[in-house]
Amino acid sequence: MPVVSTAIEGAIQPNRADATAPSPATLPLARKYLIFGILAFGQFMALLDIQIVAASLNDVQAGLSAGPDETSWVQTAYLMAELVMIPFSAFLGQAMSTRWLFALSAGLFTLSSIACGLAWNIESMIAFRAIQGFVGGAMVPTVFAVGFTIFEGKQRALIPAILGMVSVLAPTIGPTVGGVITDTLGWRWIFFINIAPGALVTLLTIALIDVDRADNSMFARIDWSHLVAMAIALGGLEYVLEEGPRKGWFGDPGIVVAT
Repeated sequence: MPVVSTAIEGAIQPNRADATAPSPATLPLARKYLIFGILAFGQFMALLDIQIVAASLNDVQAGLSAGPDETSWVQTAYLMAELVMIPFSAFLGQAMSTRWLFALSAGLFTLSSIACGLAWNIESMIAFRAIQGFVGGAMVPTVFAVGFTIFEGKQRALIPAILGMVSVLAPTIGPTVGGVITDTLGWRWIFFINIAPGALVTLLTIALIDVDRADNSMFARIDWSHLVAMAIALGGLEYVLEEGPRKGWFGDPGIVVAT
């Protein structure tokens, strides 16, 4: 994660041509902690959703009349899409601004969670989970970049400590939380549970976070060939690592091709 933060730290620097660009380092300390807390909670949601479904896969499988091989893609599709978005979010953070990238990410994550909860078959579930992972992936690295920009000196030591705890805690409690929700309310609620916090993070981001300015002209300079190549490479890598142990690694033709 620290590597990610280093790679995208420049993504939220103010546009030099914009004289009205904010100076996040000069914000009051209480405002800095509030901004950091909002972003960290968004990251927690995205990471929690990786494993919250794990304990309920059998229920999802039964509810959607799917086979074990199909059900495994509920997790794999999410991870593959999220992994592609994480490095791409650096570009989007510059082009859209941190506020609108994070708000859009949290808002679409919430809507895709609703879609997952309303899925009618395994194919729709896999598609919605891929969308959920992709749109939510921007919340994972952005908080690192913002944290290292708004805090200075000794305060920066809090960033890896707090976010490291979030990165470990969310996947650890995910299966337990998912199991409790499934036993109590049903498996569809492991997705519906994201609605209230997702909407709250979206609204608070729009209202309170203002640390940079957008450079919309960057959208005209997207290198599509490299973007597609990155998506294929990272998606293939995640597929190999996720499905390899279950399929016997290089004894499976699909794993060989993906590698």
